This record gives sequence, C-alpha cells and structure tokens, in this order.
Amino acid sequence: MVTIADVAEEAGVSISTVSYVMSGKRTISPETRKRVERAITTLGFSPHAGARSLASRSTNVIGLQIPLRSGVDVHVVMEIVTGLVARARTHGYDILLLTSDDLRGMERAARGSMVDALLLMDVESDDPRIGVLAQLPQPSLLIGLPEGRRAVPCVDFDFEEAGWLAVDRLRALGHRRLALIGSPEEVMERHTSYADRLARGFLAACAAAGVDGSVHACPPGAEAGALVDEVLAHDADVSGFLVHNESALPHVFARLVDLGKHTTGKPAVVALCPDDVALSVPAPIDSIAVPAEALGEAAAEVICDMIAGGTPAGVRLIAPTLTVRTTPATAK
Repeated sequence: MVTIADVAEEAGVSISTVSYVMSGKRTISPETRKRVERAITTLGFSPHAGARSLASRSTNVIGLQIPLRSGVDVHVVMEIVTGLVARARTHGYDILLLTSDDLRGMERAARGSMVDALLLMDVESDDPRIGVLAQLPQPSLLIGLPEGRRAVPCVDFDFEEAGWLAVDRLRALGHRRLALIGSPEEVMERHTSYADRLARGFLAACAAAGVDGSVHACPPGAEAGALVDEVLAHDADVSGFLVHNESALPHVFARLVDLGKHTTGKPAVVALCPDDVALSVPAPIDSIAVPAEALGEAAAEVICDMIAGGTPAGVRLIAPTLTVRTTPATAK
C-alpha cells in the first residue's frame, strides 16, 4: 500500500511537507505543491479521510439524532434511515447516529466539529431541541413538523392530509361514525408531531363532513384487539376505522373480522402504513402508504443542498396517496 512516506520520497520533500500540501495548513511554493501532487497521482496515493477533511474544512459526516423512545416504530424509522444513508452516500457523506435525546450530545457533535450538519427525527410538536439547533453553526433539518414558527427547515410526510384522505375513503364506503386507532399512548402524550397532525387532520375532516370521529391511543401487539372492544362498548355504531399502528394492525383487523365489522362486501379499515405491512394482512385493505424510504432520501437531498450553500424552502411535505384494494358490494 502506498504511504505518505512513499509520496515524500517520490517528490523529494519531507513527510511534513506532503502533509501541509494536503491539509493546506501552511503556504507551500507552487513548484513544490506541483511536485507533491504529481507524486500523489503517479503513485495512486489515496489520502486519509482525516487529511481530506482538513483540506476542505469538512468532515463529510451528517449527524442524525434518533431518540429510541418508548413506542417508536423501529421498522419505519429504519426504512427512513435506509433511504437517508443511501442517498447521502451518493453525495459523499456518511451518517453519525446519535440515539439519545440529550441536548448536550447534539451540541457536542456540532461544536466539536464532528459533523457538517444535523438531522433530527422523532420531532415533537413543541420540541426543546429546536431552539438549540437554531443556535448551532452547522445547517440543520427536522424530519418532522413542529407547531408554530419554524426556525429550522422541515421535511416530512403530510400526515394531516392523510387524515383527510382516510376520512374521504371511509365516507365513500358508507361509514358515518369513525375511529382513529393511533399510536401508543406514550407517543401521543409526548405530542410527537406526526401523531398530533394525523389526529388533527382526521378530526377536521370528520367535522367538515358532518360525521362523528374519535381518536384512540392504541397499545402495540395483541392488546389492540381489546381496544376495539372498548371503542365499540362506548359507541356500538362506530363502523369505519383508520389504523395507524403497524404492530397493532393485524390484531385490530382480526378483531373487526371476528365481530363482523369488516367483511368482503363492506370493508371497514383504511391503514396508514408502508405497503408491505398493508399487504401482510390476510385480506385486502385500503391503505395510505407511509413512504419511509423516500422520506429519508428527500431529507438527504435537502440537507446536502444546505451544506453546499443552498437555501431550501422552510417546509417540504410528501403528499399521501391512497391505494384502493377493496371492492364493496354497495357503497353509499
């Protein structure tokens, strides 16, 4: 393997001179610089990433903070990360993963010049990290959409519009009393932005259409079936369900089938989830895809453009799309 010492010998200079040429820390005469650069090319020397970063004053690293809190849908998170990492690599950037929600850890990565930019996930409607981000020297981006004035650019899926779209579909299927079976209770209590916005869109659409709607935090797994019983015990006329809880979906669906609420002739469920999750249910259901990987790719494009000096729009939302898989016998 070619080393910096080989380059120094080929160019007839000291190792420190080669280092200075690569880092730009000292002024080197044009003639000497040319000899060093010619030696690097001739020998096929690949400078260490650290030397390259010194020369460009860049780390070629983007910090990504994903607090692994209770109730987080890890499957969707990892799809977002997959899209983000793959697209960032095409721009020459690696990802440094920060898994705590410690503000000091985020500041340490930024002020210690460990990263060129910061991305934040699991954003809350009133997120305390945003004020810190706005004060840091590096560009920053939220994968999420907080309320109020947005001092930091945002990229996300349009959850509020997804709520409207689901209500439109359930109404078209003839349902007039609707329930949103949503995220786990801890996610809603934290006012995670996507949960708040989905509920807001769902309830606004119900009000605009003159139908009854209710929102219910849902535990993951088999306990979700018991929640269906609770909803119907409170209001037996609820017949249409928007489900946004990936691990709860099969149990909610199975319980609705058992109770005769969902049949081939009268579908009762619209799911908000990745397509593969919707297709894993044993019978066709309509769904609104969460384009998790595309969301990660979009975030990577925006943050790389910001690093390069671009000025993106304050908010970029990916529009929802409904996939219809059911054919009801009658639709009112």
